[in-house]
Amino acid sequence: MCRSIKTLRPPALPEEATGEEITAAALQYVRKISGFRAPAAHNKEVFDQAVEEVAAATAALLAGLEVRGRRTT
Repeated sequence: MCRSIKTLRPPALPEEATGEEITAAALQYVRKISGFRAPAAHNKEVFDQAVEEVAAATAALLAGLEVRGRRTT
């Protein structure tokens, strides 16, 4: 697994993950599985779309998780 992707849920983070943190993790994931640090121009659209979709799925996952010991306000 990509070591630069960090855990984005409490208690690993004291607060909810930001959109920027979620997008950064999605980018690292897509880079890892595609094998491209930066895609060629002809692959940029599909690469960027994959990052958006992974970020959206990550945000949905984090929003739906119930973490023990986490207070809700």
